[in-house]
Order: sequence, then structure tokens, then C-alpha cells
Amino acid sequence: MESIYWVACWACHRKCRHCYEARFRPYVRAELEAVVAEAERNSRLVLENLPPRLTWRDAVPEGGGAEKPGRVILAGGEALLDPVRQRVTYPILEGLAARYAVQGGVKVVVQTTGDLLTPAIIGELLARGVWMISVAGLDDFHVGMEGTAKQEAWRHRLSAMMQAQGMRPSGIAVQNRKALEEEGPLFSFFGATPESWIGKLWPRGRAWENGLSTATLADNFCNRWSGGLNFLRYGEAGSEVSIEPDGSVYPCCLKTRLPLGNLTEEPLLEILDSLRGDPAYEAISRGEPERMGLADGWSAEAFIAKSHTATPQGRPYANLCIGCDRFHEEVLAERVAAARAARLARRAVSA
Repeated sequence: MESIYWVACWACHRKCRHCYEARFRPYVRAELEAVVAEAERNSRLVLENLPPRLTWRDAVPEGGGAEKPGRVILAGGEALLDPVRQRVTYPILEGLAARYAVQGGVKVVVQTTGDLLTPAIIGELLARGVWMISVAGLDDFHVGMEGTAKQEAWRHRLSAMMQAQGMRPSGIAVQNRKALEEEGPLFSFFGATPESWIGKLWPRGRAWENGLSTATLADNFCNRWSGGLNFLRYGEAGSEVSIEPDGSVYPCCLKTRLPLGNLTEEPLLEILDSLRGDPAYEAISRGEPERMGLADGWSAEAFIAKSHTATPQGRPYANLCIGCDRFHEEVLAERVAAARAARLARRAVSA
């Protein structure tokens, strides 16, 4: 698999109004201990159920292509928040390094807002084999980072800090796929701006609650990097899934209404193999969500009709993610549950 986006813990020191997940927020005392303990417990199980070899090849006519190490993007919340860093992030980094050391290798990206980085933490990340530190808070939505002057000053300060430890800037911020194959250790910056990352916010989480998404039907989040595109074709370029702290796995970062399965109870590849051939998930994997219901009586036109809704502020809104949510709610729920039950039954018999 080319990439796994692993949300290790819900805890964050920020509560950004544009965040795609409302559970990313500050937690204190017993609440903080609960989310950290969940992440600590489940991450060990998830690690055991990741693919035994995390590699991929470019799709070429002959089916060859050089084998390349896949990536794990370890994110939050805030992966560097104490105590998440010590109890969750570092053990995951150590576990990934041990698991893939003689299995084709792995490139690990730690995604962070950046404001918790220190020279000591950078050194600790590099000592655990991190290939890239990706700073995700370079935008006006992060309080204290408003304005180009502040953002450039912050970029300069963090760049100097990382370069002092032998890291190099990467071209990944401009979506150059060649940058994904650079030798590390690297650092990159991005944010919710029109120039880099996404120009339109996803219809999810607080971005949705605050009426910030301006996406339309023309914005097919499924048919792009970190969308559902190619998620079933593990071992090939562009294949990616997203994992949550409870072990739930999804075909995209935005998250379908229902998870594909749970990695605390079964291996990732078994889940994906069980869904191959299912018309709905094959459509997602092709980046054609409007066709996911054709075998179930939903024409593309009907799917588009289901993709219309209103924002919490009452503004008319239409995007394919809305249609995907409704198809999961109205059609796929029973099928997803049946597929999970069948997989678990087969594992019980094998055991």
C-alpha cells in the first residue's frame, strides 16, 4: 500500500473552526486520560493488523515497476502533544520501524500543527526513523497564524530549527509526487489555503458546522489524493486508507459514513479483499462515487439528487460526499455489517 493515514489520538491543543473532525479538541484530566488510553491500547492492535509488507509499485502495462516503500502518515489531533507523544506516538514509531525494517521499509511522516516542535522533539523523532515532519498549520484558520507575515516568520523559524538537524525542505507542498520519493529526513509545510493542500474545505466536522465549505458538485473529493481513489488497489500507486483511534478504517481521509471494518479485530488486507468486487466500493476506488449505487437501483442522476442538502446555516449545498453519506445510510449499512460478520466467522473457524 502506498499510504496509510493514521489518526492516532483525538487529543489536540487547538479547536480550529475549519477542522474536519469535531473530536479533535483539547481534553483535560479524566477526559484526556480516556482518549490517550484508548489510543495507547488500540494502537498496539492496529499495528499488528497492518499489512506484513507495506510496499507499492507504479502501475505499468507489464505489471512490473520497482517496489517502493509505502508511507504511514501519523497524525492527530496533535501527535506531539504531551502525553500523546510519549505514550502513543513514540511507541507507534518504534513499532513501525521494527515491523518493516526487513520487510521493504516504510517512510513515516509525522503531521503536526508545528507550534509544539522543539529541537529536542525533532531529535527524538529523527532518532525513531521519521522520514518527514509535515507542518499542517500554515493558514489563517489557526489562531495566532493569521496573515502572510506571521506565517512566513513562523515558516522561517521552524525551517531553521529543522535544517540545523540535517533536514531538508521537500517539494511535497506543491503536490509534486516526485517529492514523495525523496531521501529523508525532510520537512514540509501546508495549510488550508487555495495555493496548497485544499482550496475548498470538506463538508465535515467543524468546517461543516461553521458553514465554511464552499465545495460544489464539481468538487469530487473522492477522485483525488487522500480521497477514495485506488484504495482497493493496494500495492499500486495512490492506494491509501485512513485509520481512526478506535481502529476504524475508511477509504478516505474525509471518512465515509460507515467504516470498512476495524483494525483492532482483523487485518487490513482481509477487510479490503472482502470488499473487492462490491460495486459500491469499486466505484469509490475508481473515484466515481456517483456510480456507487448503480447495482442497487440508484442511477447517477438519483445519486446527484441525493447529494443536495442545506448547511446548518440554511444555505443550499450540494456535494458528492453528501450523496455518499446517504447511500451508506440507506443502502450499505446492512451489507457492511454482513461482510464484517462473514470475515469474523471465517477467522473464528480458522482459529
